[in-house]
Amino acid sequence: AGSYYHAPSDSHFRVFPRDGRFFQRRHQLDPEGRETNVVEKAIDYVMGSGNSARTFLHRTPQNKLIELPLGWYAEKGGFFAMNPGYDHADHDGFRRPITYDCMFCHNAYPQVPARHQKPFAESVYPREFPLGIDCARCHGPGDRHIHTPARHNIVNPKRLSRERQMDVCMSCHLESTSFPLPNALLRYDRGPFSFQPGQPLPGFVLNFDHPAGTGHDDKFEIVNSAYRLRKSACFKQSPMTCTTCHDPHNAPRGPAAERHYNGVCRQCHSTSFDRLVSTQKHTALSNCIECHMPKRRTEDVIHVAMTDHLIQRQRPPGDLLAPRQEQRPVYRGPVVPYYPAVLPRTAEGDLYLAVAQVKQNSNLKAGITQLRRAIAMHQPPRAEWYIELGDALESDGQRAAAVTQYREAARRDPASGFALFRLGTSLRKSGHPAEAVTALSRATVLEPERAVAWHELGLAYQASGRPTDAITSIRRALERDPDLAEAHTNLGILLAAAGDPTQAESLFRNAIRLEPRSVDPRVNLANLLLPAGRIAEAEDQLQTALRRKPNDAGARYSLAMLMGRTGRYDAAER
Repeated sequence: AGSYYHAPSDSHFRVFPRDGRFFQRRHQLDPEGRETNVVEKAIDYVMGSGNSARTFLHRTPQNKLIELPLGWYAEKGGFFAMNPGYDHADHDGFRRPITYDCMFCHNAYPQVPARHQKPFAESVYPREFPLGIDCARCHGPGDRHIHTPARHNIVNPKRLSRERQMDVCMSCHLESTSFPLPNALLRYDRGPFSFQPGQPLPGFVLNFDHPAGTGHDDKFEIVNSAYRLRKSACFKQSPMTCTTCHDPHNAPRGPAAERHYNGVCRQCHSTSFDRLVSTQKHTALSNCIECHMPKRRTEDVIHVAMTDHLIQRQRPPGDLLAPRQEQRPVYRGPVVPYYPAVLPRTAEGDLYLAVAQVKQNSNLKAGITQLRRAIAMHQPPRAEWYIELGDALESDGQRAAAVTQYREAARRDPASGFALFRLGTSLRKSGHPAEAVTALSRATVLEPERAVAWHELGLAYQASGRPTDAITSIRRALERDPDLAEAHTNLGILLAAAGDPTQAESLFRNAIRLEPRSVDPRVNLANLLLPAGRIAEAEDQLQTALRRKPNDAGARYSLAMLMGRTGRYDAAER
């Protein structure tokens, strides 16, 4: 239990027990010092051993998992601070999903519904849920071995080739970067939990990196262990693997760890070490790790220091544990293959390399050209390639071209609710609400649990002049995701227009509570309060909105109208 004030978002967080469970709570203070914008979620799972950090997860009624904003860190005897990516004003709040690629590395494989194993499916989890890494992560499924113990029906990583041994470890410990790039692409024909020890890792996932010389050659992040090790001369010039140093069944701590890891170094370097000591070219101290693999503060998880697995001749200069400020770097440039180092010149190789350029907008314009060319050349049958190109075109503002690609994706896979969702969303934004309604209606039939599709359907109905259907659809979105702040705002707009200001006000306040930095619900609430004569409250909402977004035209216009109504004409004109 404990509390934490986060200044950038002006939010107070608290972790506390109640009735045998733990909860995480956020509130803000109004000008009178009263609590407002309260959100409280049960902590259903704790992810992490606690050696470095712990993250708290909440299970929603829809069996999704979300990461709660406040984390716990082991440094300094233990303290609370924001989770990675949350230490800024406009963080994700209580909305960040734990996707399958998150869960892949942090837990045993859960049994997920078959249709949720498709690409772009929402991540849902069964109630019966693994609670930790199990033997199968390194040894493969063990059912046959349990019933008939024999070497041939279980994987022993020691008997695998060096490359396949490394693949077992690198399936979780390879990440080139956690910042947008992308660092990896799961193959579309593989389920999210389908990798098994002994299989080639590139047959499951393709890893990517920044090109050399772009300022990222010495990046050090929390899941860089295998990535950094593979840069080391020791790794390149010997048959070593991760298990040369690490016993997966036993992690020594304290003095025992120091003896063990330094002893491993001496297995190869004892003769050269003794020679250097005898010629006074090396200290007699034998703590190899402290100098050649020191702990460093990671760039992406700023409250954690990890052992640097790049084995170097000399300790890097400077204070490696100096405090850091959280950064949100934006990379714009080519994305290159990392593992495998070269993609084959096949249809899939060309297509995946092109998708890597556009997936997180790193190399968007060049990547669009590259992906278009690859699709035209290879005419791939799967819908996912066309969805990726559609998403890239949307990001580049080419909405009409994006619609064409989404149509092609839906034609190639009529059962893809996601393709139809993307198509309907793009059609609505393109000014074709009737077609959008058709596509989104089919999407909600195919994937009825996708709340954002119901919300988009409601917006399409609204644009089509069908407010009753719009209200029904957005209500269904909120049934599936009560924390969808945009849906509260848009339903409030519809109900205000329908003559129900009481419900509309409640919805606008809910949207503000869920996302206090959002501007639209504050402007709409102010526009509702003003005709009711609640001028001071309306002005407070508009002034708060403008502090969040100073150039918002809607907020400025509404504030000008309010000031004109109260006789402050000079201020209104400004």
